Amino acid sequence: MFDSPTFLPIRAFGRGLLLCFFGALMQSAQPLAAADAEGFSLRQVVVALKPDKNPDAMVAERAELAAYLKQALGRPAEVIVPLSASVILEGLANGSVDLAYLSATDMVAAQARGIAELLLAGEIAGKTSYRSYWVTLKEKPYASIEELRDRPIAFASKTSTSGYVVPLWDLQQRGLLGPSGRPEAFFGKGNVWFGSGYVSGVERVLNGEAEAAAVSDYVMDKDKHLDAAQRARLRVLATQGPVPTHVIAVRSSLSAADRAVLKRALTGLDAPAHEGLRDKVFTSKLVEVDPAKHLGGLREALELARKGAE
Repeated sequence: MFDSPTFLPIRAFGRGLLLCFFGALMQSAQPLAAADAEGFSLRQVVVALKPDKNPDAMVAERAELAAYLKQALGRPAEVIVPLSASVILEGLANGSVDLAYLSATDMVAAQARGIAELLLAGEIAGKTSYRSYWVTLKEKPYASIEELRDRPIAFASKTSTSGYVVPLWDLQQRGLLGPSGRPEAFFGKGNVWFGSGYVSGVERVLNGEAEAAAVSDYVMDKDKHLDAAQRARLRVLATQGPVPTHVIAVRSSLSAADRAVLKRALTGLDAPAHEGLRDKVFTSKLVEVDPAKHLGGLREALELARKGAE
């Protein structure tokens, strides 16, 4: 067999190179063999990420994550960034999306429709919750959220937990918003704007179209969404929360075996060689949580947001 033309060039480089060649071949085949042994049924894996960062900044992250998953699973992997969370939910419902990185609010909606289950949740500094901020320009005179009455503001999106649901709930808890849940009742008609993610809301503040924006704390505290120059122009006006961390959702139609393999691949990002990629894409470590406990405290705030949208 080794005298065939295909193998003659390899033999010419010696036995050592031949062994290295087969070693690499076997190593590359291991993830596929391991996944098959566990009954992994997917021929391709599709992951959807929320559009909460600058789209250009997400291009490299998508490619890196796809390469990692292909290696870990032994399957082609595609990472997409749909225009909205509603598009992601439809993908989970029709089977075109297998995994999705969602806010806790979107996860509650997915559970209600029976289209996805919570697989993993983010853990930030040992906690599975974080804070929500109202941010404004440093030179603005505001000292509290109360001073934004009848002022133009920006929410991250209508489905953002830290960029809408929790800030809206906080307004009511402060006595600034009635039971209607309509943010216009406080900020004024025509003064409420919804974006497509954290960055879109902050950009309204930076260009003078909004006096404040509601975002996650890590938009200001980390360097994954805004650059240093943008953050230098902003300050935190108010803090609210806690907010349940973002989650990895897995579509309900996948088998238990498929979910187990996908979970193992994602938690493999905790290895030192992959921590940088994990933090760029998912912000933090991914851990197992009790879905009911993780999402339970959010439901009352979501009911208020639902009323406000009516």
